[in-house]
Amino acid sequence: MSDWVTRAVELGADAIGCVFFSKSPRYVPEQRAKEICMSLPSKVQTVGVFVNETFSRIMQKIERCRLTAVQLHGQESPELVRDLKRENLLVIKALFVQREPLLKQVSNYNADAFLVEYGRGPLPGGNAVAWEWNQAYEFSKNKPLVLAGGLTPENVSEAVRSCLPDAVDVSSGVESSPGKKELAKVESFIDAVSRCLILLEPDRKKMRRIF
Repeated sequence: MSDWVTRAVELGADAIGCVFFSKSPRYVPEQRAKEICMSLPSKVQTVGVFVNETFSRIMQKIERCRLTAVQLHGQESPELVRDLKRENLLVIKALFVQREPLLKQVSNYNADAFLVEYGRGPLPGGNAVAWEWNQAYEFSKNKPLVLAGGLTPENVSEAVRSCLPDAVDVSSGVESSPGKKELAKVESFIDAVSRCLILLEPDRKKMRRIF
């Protein structure tokens, strides 16, 4: 298991994600994903990140890599979300401010949670584009919100305070280069989230930290 994965779990990360989108610099080959997932304690969610993939291909990865959750980061159909939920998986659907599916389309999806980010850039995610996170504040009042998009150790506290998400998702913000996590940044990011939560408690429920 990578040093940064081990350290993230030690510091309290609730989930670790493996990207199965081959065009991403963060793509994880199946065998490597299996090794990572099987090495994690049972309390940590193992999340497969998919973009416009078929049900059968997703289920293949779930079974081979022992995933417990899926994050759908493309233009997946409501029917795919429904079918995956029937498999007793935690299903997270990405919604965007700048491209479809938009925030206002949330009622189309019966997902367990919604990852919200700006949606500008060449990749479906991980473009390091910060945005006005408070645009998701009203959304967070009614739906489980996973906040993403341009989060870094320096700004994650501001982002959390602006919209009170249920979780945060970070990738490029803790990297030294695309796809290369930097241990010190991972530690700083989780520390910033933890310190922010101390200030928010007891008025805010414990927020989960999703990677």
